[in-house]
Amino acid sequence: MNRFEGKSILVTGGSSGIGLAAAQAFAAEGARVVVTGRDAAALEQAKAQLGAHALVIRNDAGSLVAAKELASTIAGSGIKLDAVFVNAGVAKFAAFPEVDEALWDQTFDINVKGAYFQIQALLPLLNRGASIVINGSINAHLGMPNSSVYAASKAAVISLAKTLSAELLPRGVRVNVISPGPVHTPLYGKLGMDAATLETVAAQIQAQVPLGRFGTPQEIASTVLHLASTESAFIVGSEIIVDGGMSQL
Repeated sequence: MNRFEGKSILVTGGSSGIGLAAAQAFAAEGARVVVTGRDAAALEQAKAQLGAHALVIRNDAGSLVAAKELASTIAGSGIKLDAVFVNAGVAKFAAFPEVDEALWDQTFDINVKGAYFQIQALLPLLNRGASIVINGSINAHLGMPNSSVYAASKAAVISLAKTLSAELLPRGVRVNVISPGPVHTPLYGKLGMDAATLETVAAQIQAQVPLGRFGTPQEIASTVLHLASTESAFIVGSEIIVDGGMSQL
């Protein structure tokens, strides 16, 4: 299929994991892809994988200044957007008594404030009929120990998707959210845990998934593309949970 032939798509946090998988899937279906990320080396690798037609931009997802700069850079390239996957995020887990203000601020700056003002900055660049997909998380629905800050930030963006969908619909812009369950991505290596603890936690999480495994970035990406395409034109302000049945237990 070439559902995105002639379309321009922005994927924030698109240099690895779910973001990169989505960017690759969009490109494979004919889109011109704009990808952002913070890690210069990862961005170079993404550029090599996505090809010369892709626009790769280093950007700090937690900075309001960077949000406006990204919109300016995209506009300066003569690009109008048909879809945006707001995927950039951070996940750091800590027991409630150990959470400090720095962890809270970093999480909410990137996951909530950054997402909010990035969408605001991009509004003039959105074509009528554009789709915005925000990356939430199943953690917003589960009382998982040590995830209080991360879960709260994802609950916030799920709410944001619902309210923005109502406000932006007169512009012809749909907003939806996808909430993945546990997925094999580099993000799991950035939770602030040592290797042994991470392995134990991963095993505990996997035991809670009825399918008995973690998902893949490609499986999440396929749902992102569905929400970004005209196939989902009647889906507005909705959350699609992709978690292998984890939230059904």
